[in-house]
Amino acid sequence: MSGRPVAAWPGPDGEAPPVLVGVTPAAASGLTILMVVGAVGLFALADVFAKLLTHDTPSAQVVWVRYVAMLALGLVVASDRGRAAWRVRRPLLQGLRGLAVLASGGLFILGLGHLPLPEATAVSFVTPTFATLMAILLLREAVARRRWTALLVGLAGILILLRPGGALFSPAALFPLGSAFFGATAIILTRRIGGEDAPAATLLCSALVGFVLLSATAPLWFAPMAPVALAAAAAMGLCYAVGQLLLIAAYGRGEASLLAPFSYAQVIFAALLGALVFGWTPDGPAALGMGLVAASGVYILHREGVLARLRFKGMSVRRARRRAAQ
Repeated sequence: MSGRPVAAWPGPDGEAPPVLVGVTPAAASGLTILMVVGAVGLFALADVFAKLLTHDTPSAQVVWVRYVAMLALGLVVASDRGRAAWRVRRPLLQGLRGLAVLASGGLFILGLGHLPLPEATAVSFVTPTFATLMAILLLREAVARRRWTALLVGLAGILILLRPGGALFSPAALFPLGSAFFGATAIILTRRIGGEDAPAATLLCSALVGFVLLSATAPLWFAPMAPVALAAAAAMGLCYAVGQLLLIAAYGRGEASLLAPFSYAQVIFAALLGALVFGWTPDGPAALGMGLVAASGVYILHREGVLARLRFKGMSVRRARRRAAQ
């Protein structure tokens, strides 16, 4: 059986625990789907607090608060998983992955300071498209015609949403796009790590890398926070941590490749919260672009799930891809 993890990415605010294809998959029930939807809803709510904080708090400090929650979560998971969570066989790849996750989260927070929440979220969700392109270029994976179509649809959605050269385009739009790129890089590194390190070890390594680097640079950016800002930061960290715990519980019960497409509910939550809290109203091109990005990502994750299930049945990668393309 292949030990390569399924690429499931619910956006820049948290990543699904990598579930190995060598483990017997459980069917996704209504409860596990609700857990994923609830998790990404909490991530969207955490983004609201993050956007509010970026008005008066350095972006690095906002990211650091999230890493405090991420590290606490990593320690909780590691204590539950035992020695395997502390055994790292690929330290270089884990370090690079930690840097990629840090860059992804940091760029997304920077984008939130300049862009509407729904649009920043939608752009960052091009991550599966970038991951598939990287898999073609770096891992030399074959891609069937349907997935190529999905890639092109996703890229078209980004162009429509960002409208380069138009009056609404700004350099800040490159922040969530960079977030998606580094998020995809983290997925590729996770695939390279494969089953050599436990998922709990990967989570803990990424949390430690980001927390240590940000803490070391704290004298350069740290600013005192007012009581209201502290309350918002605490709420953000709580939403983020509880959302991650829900994801871990959901992916422990259901198959990652079946649950991952439901992470796109975060785009819907972001649009609703953006309208309620910030008075955001999408124009026609923005709504179309967000829809295309979401449709492309859901389809790509669906095809990844088909391939994973076929490989689990013992098919070769080539035969599985041929069957999946039918």
